[in-house]
Amino acid sequence: MDGTRCSFCHKPKEEVLILISGIEGYICESCVAKAQEIIQEEFPFGEAFQQASTMLQKNESGEFQELQMKTPREIKTHLDQYVIGQDATKKTLAVAVYNHYKRIQQQAEDDGIEIEKSNVIMVGRTGTGKTLLAKTIAKVLNVPFTIVDATVFTEAGYVGEDVESMLTRLLQACDYDVDAAERGIVYVDEIDKVARKSDNASITRDVSGEGVQQALLKMLEGTDVLVPPEGGRKHPEQRLVKINTKNILFVCGGAFDGVEKAIARRINTNVIGYTSDSQDKIDRDNLLQYVSPQDLKSFGLIPELLGRLPVLTYLNPLDKNTLLRILTEPKNALIKQYKKLFSLEDIELVFPEDVLEYIVDMTLEYNLGARGLRSICEAIMTDAMFDLPSQPEVKEFVVTLDYAKERLDNVKLSTVNAA
Repeated sequence: MDGTRCSFCHKPKEEVLILISGIEGYICESCVAKAQEIIQEEFPFGEAFQQASTMLQKNESGEFQELQMKTPREIKTHLDQYVIGQDATKKTLAVAVYNHYKRIQQQAEDDGIEIEKSNVIMVGRTGTGKTLLAKTIAKVLNVPFTIVDATVFTEAGYVGEDVESMLTRLLQACDYDVDAAERGIVYVDEIDKVARKSDNASITRDVSGEGVQQALLKMLEGTDVLVPPEGGRKHPEQRLVKINTKNILFVCGGAFDGVEKAIARRINTNVIGYTSDSQDKIDRDNLLQYVSPQDLKSFGLIPELLGRLPVLTYLNPLDKNTLLRILTEPKNALIKQYKKLFSLEDIELVFPEDVLEYIVDMTLEYNLGARGLRSICEAIMTDAMFDLPSQPEVKEFVVTLDYAKERLDNVKLSTVNAA
């Protein structure tokens, strides 16, 4: 025995598999593994973080050059391939996003002019395409993107998630690259659910309403936020990552159910006289097109929050013609998805025009927007998708109007019987 042993655990050479020599001593394989565990605990990003950073640094200049060439018209053209209708909203979003990223890339100048951030708030009924617009615009720009739900947030110190958790999700979406996260997009869904519950003073705190709005203020405007990289609550010994939100674009969306009452009240107040011309020009079926920050303030959003969401746009309710186009025209249209599913079984699926119109009519009856199309189609197609894969002799399946009505009636009857 030569007395050679590990300098850390002092095990002799005979009791270990390998000893790695260094300047001052040796280390065994067990101590190497233990050291690796300690490093992973201290630096949760690990090697994957370093690789992602290197990769993003290599591609960064190329992405910026490509982004500069995306004009608002080009952004809208891409949106048109996936989202039917809502032209006014698409124009507003394209301009806001283009100006935002042009602002990020501008060189520092000595003229003292600083372009402010153009956060967006979208108002529209459920199923009109708010989330789809945000997803699609993030895809065309090739930037980190995350969707968060405002309903889970509470004021700091209460049960629920802190508002900083939305930045944790953005960080995870870009493999913990802080530089990439700081130019990403956060879509805050259901922003109307954090509206102030009442103007009346209460003995209880509004921790999931006005408290969340107050917590969002600095983040929307731009500040350094300490974020727990793996989510969860902050604690004193936790390692935090600092993210500056100055260049993060926040897009908020909500249905604001009932805001039409505030709009109608304001419009009627502004109209003077019984035979005013402006009264006749008002579209009573789509009052959302007249929405203003004043109406959202009446709904329950605080003025400080609305001031940090300067771009306000609305989404039109979907009519029959628009729903019919949504069903068949986009790249990932619902009918195309079902035809693809059946083609994997070597079956050609045929939807006649009268069946498509029936699906749209039933969707309008349920008043669920574009999401209702999927519910109706699933109710009609479930039996066919169950039976046909076990019938290899079938090479074509035509969905007739009688078949569609029968399937949908069966679903309605089963629902009534279950109740």
